[in-house]
Amino acid sequence: MGRTAPLATPPVPPAIDESITRLTRTDVDLAELFVKRAGELKMVVERTSRDALVERITAFLREKGCRKVVLSVCELFEDLSLIDALRIAGIDATRWDQTSLDAIYDGYDCGITDVTYAVAETGSLVIKTTANHGRGISLVPMFHVAVVESGNLVPDLIDLFTRLAEEGPGNHVLLISGPSKTADIEMNVVTGVHGPNVVKAFVLG
Repeated sequence: MGRTAPLATPPVPPAIDESITRLTRTDVDLAELFVKRAGELKMVVERTSRDALVERITAFLREKGCRKVVLSVCELFEDLSLIDALRIAGIDATRWDQTSLDAIYDGYDCGITDVTYAVAETGSLVIKTTANHGRGISLVPMFHVAVVESGNLVPDLIDLFTRLAEEGPGNHVLLISGPSKTADIEMNVVTGVHGPNVVKAFVLG
């Protein structure tokens, strides 16, 4: 490029108007847009209320024949006494902090998680892993149930990565856009090969 020496400082990127960089306006119904986009990615999405959540999760697990599940540790699940309700319903439910990654590979049908964020533009679930929320919950079992609270919705990836940058490094970040899919063999799309075959998202509100 005609330079005789390395640049002392990187050039400043040009300012780009948000009407060009953003595909999602901040004044739209983010929950409605998320439901639409996630559904297009073959995620099974259902809007429900906080009061009906335990009943809806239990019904889904029974419908899919899930008998053994692992849950992330979060305030919402504790407030709803979700694990106790599942046990009363005859489902073997365990919190993540009471099991291990090795145990997840041994017979767990479903992982139930909260999410850090949900991106309306792309229909993606975003999970930052912690000691209370290991990667294995949403990556290993055949079914993944995620609960999206309204306060966790962000319009687009710009907002997502801005927030993640402000929070700083230290965690793995998972972006989940529907069930696991691959077309490695003769371009035939197969789901559930490298992760959950079904991703069910309950959007509260």
